[in-house]
Amino acid sequence: MSEKYYELPHIASYKPHYMELEKGSSYLWCSCGLSKSQPFCDQSHKGTEFKPVRYVAQEQGEEVLFCNCKHTQDGPFCDGSHNNLKDAYGEDDPDSEQNLKIPLVNADSSGRAMLDGGCYVAKVKQTPLIERGTLSIGAVISADTGAKYQSQFYAQLSQGTSPIVGFGDRHVVVLVSQGSASVNISGREFLVEAENGFYLRPGEAFSVNNILAQPMTLYISVCPLATTPNFLDEMPNNFDASHPLRVATIDPDNRQSMADRFFQVLVDKNMGSDVVTQFIGEVPFSKALLHRHLYEESLVILRGSGCMWTEGKKALVAAGDIIFLPRKQIHSLQCTDPNGMILAGVIYPGDNPSINY
Repeated sequence: MSEKYYELPHIASYKPHYMELEKGSSYLWCSCGLSKSQPFCDQSHKGTEFKPVRYVAQEQGEEVLFCNCKHTQDGPFCDGSHNNLKDAYGEDDPDSEQNLKIPLVNADSSGRAMLDGGCYVAKVKQTPLIERGTLSIGAVISADTGAKYQSQFYAQLSQGTSPIVGFGDRHVVVLVSQGSASVNISGREFLVEAENGFYLRPGEAFSVNNILAQPMTLYISVCPLATTPNFLDEMPNNFDASHPLRVATIDPDNRQSMADRFFQVLVDKNMGSDVVTQFIGEVPFSKALLHRHLYEESLVILRGSGCMWTEGKKALVAAGDIIFLPRKQIHSLQCTDPNGMILAGVIYPGDNPSINY
């Protein structure tokens, strides 16, 4: 009998397989997709060019997503490749009988519309702000609102030079949503404008010089959690020159596809940020299928409007709103704007916003 060879693996499933592993245990991942014991090998690869991949768990309770589409470049783990095996991103019908029964939640007195599992949509204009010189700043995501891994601060800057702000030994990722200015990061000057991201290494600090009459708006993500910013008397001279690139701009050439959707990573390990990732994405008129992530995520709606769904609740979202997503919380973001939605996100800990299950 002649051997059979396959140019591409069989797609066992479009979604990865979530598992919590036993430390030291060995797992033999199926790479051909033919196994009847997915995601594990049952020797069905015999007679093909594929070989299983062995993985030994590094810690007790290690959470992994084993690839089931078998097109990953990071076997045995999911790398988001399943999103591009179809022409369209998986969609759900918002007008189905089941979805029409899901109640709409309005924002409470704090400006938050609380959904399932600690997920919420926040109206940032209702965030209490403290003023320090030209800077007004307040926490939108914090331990007090249910976050375990990242904080996010909303900031407005009037004309002039802001106070010096730091967050101790933490990674800081900033999104400029409005305005343009120069920013001093621990003694190094950079120019930033709307829809730019910029990054501070742990221990660094920053100050913004807004020379325009137009106010600036920043969304400042801090990982791990921080309660309040530190206001410093002097700018530290500790810029980490081993990572000189600190400002990211939108570049269509760097877009990555997810079927009919796109995203671009702004801040990641290429800037020295090995645990927190900032991205900007485009969502067409649609409602995504319910899914989960292994990372904690915050989303800022930059343009467009829509609705955030969890298992049994939903809330409207509009430009300027923030969405907070706890780890493993099931959810779906719907874009109701015919022109689409643009959003910026921060995931932590994680480096690939396309991985979901």
